Amino acid sequence: MDNLASTYRNQGRWPEAEALLVQVVETRKTKLGPDHPDSLTSMNNLAFTWKSLGRDAEAIELMKECVRLRRYVLGTTHPHYTSALRVLSRWEMEAAGVSSLTLDI
Repeated sequence: MDNLASTYRNQGRWPEAEALLVQVVETRKTKLGPDHPDSLTSMNNLAFTWKSLGRDAEAIELMKECVRLRRYVLGTTHPHYTSALRVLSRWEMEAAGVSSLTLDI
């Protein structure tokens, strides 16, 4: 199901991707546990899908949870953690209306 959801995302078929990803996240959390790396990857993918659907607040909240769990499970130097943290920071800046930061010296 995850591969099919990925295909739908690549095709821009966001509602279909979302429906599958919700199932994938719930199944992986149940079968593997909520802090399993595969569960976290699925959460990350669902957050991106929600962002693409314009559901920014939900995407940010899910990415916050993903970042928190990735930090706990993978540590602060793991690339999946740092990537998710970077994305979350960008999304939060966008939500706050900050498009770019400049420094005048």
